[in-house]
Amino acid sequence: MTILVTGGSGFIGSHLVDVLLQEGHSVRVLDLVPPHRSDVEFVKANLGDAKAVTDAARDVTQIFHLAAISNVNVAYEDPVGTVDANVMGTLRVLEAARRHGCKRVLFASTVWVYGGARGVEVHEDSPFYMPGAGHVYTSTKIAAELLLHDYYELYNVPFTVLRYGIPYGPRARSGTVMPIFIRKALAGEPLTIFGDGSQYRNFLYVEDLARGNVSAMAPVAENQIYNLEGPRPITVLEVVETIRKVLGKDIPVEFKPQRPGDYRGKDVSSEKAWRDLRWKPMVDFEEGMRRYIAWFREAEGSAPKAAAPVK
Repeated sequence: MTILVTGGSGFIGSHLVDVLLQEGHSVRVLDLVPPHRSDVEFVKANLGDAKAVTDAARDVTQIFHLAAISNVNVAYEDPVGTVDANVMGTLRVLEAARRHGCKRVLFASTVWVYGGARGVEVHEDSPFYMPGAGHVYTSTKIAAELLLHDYYELYNVPFTVLRYGIPYGPRARSGTVMPIFIRKALAGEPLTIFGDGSQYRNFLYVEDLARGNVSAMAPVAENQIYNLEGPRPITVLEVVETIRKVLGKDIPVEFKPQRPGDYRGKDVSSEKAWRDLRWKPMVDFEEGMRRYIAWFREAEGSAPKAAAPVK
């Protein structure tokens, strides 16, 4: 079967493409940049092009919809563009799926949606407190989830919502915390922590997340929501200590005020994913960081050096 992956050239999408191909699927990628491998079909387009999105969905059985503005700093600076990409883009994908009779749309949401949930321990049925959503990015994901439910109820387009934990690993976007920390640590520069460092995430190795996506293709996952969360809470301070341990050197830290709307973390249960899909993370944080730092060093070492400026 042919699977469409929007955002398939990105960090998570590229690993999802790898696993889909390993499982024997044919893959079509819709993105603005070519995928990292040549054995997939590539459609160069963005989510604002309704015709391109509709054409890309032709003859596919399922759609993994990952393309979005996921950088919260970009979302903060450009709320209108973020809503257009994340909400209207999702609507265009759903409409394409409806027109072509796709069997299911699997949507990349986020555990950030629980920022508006009451209490610390949350699961897929936890109710949201809307004024607590706290960020344009979060609100776009909640709105997109609502559209998936609407398209099932009104047009019988099946869906699966996957609420991602915070992934890390090879090919991570350069503006996220892990590559920023690693690059600075290797250069001997101080690491910047916004707030007191007690914020935590259940960081999730990206290959585990990709496996979770593919496991959600199972029939039992139709019209369901799943948390794909890391195995345990990890504070920003523990991230720093782990990098220090892997590199074997002390690294200075500087603290700055907490960013507006930053997600402080919840205890997000992935029990449903284990019960229905038999999925759970397999790579612990220190091992994942060792793999990532080894990859990072190799990737940075093989990157072309910038030419000296002409004077």
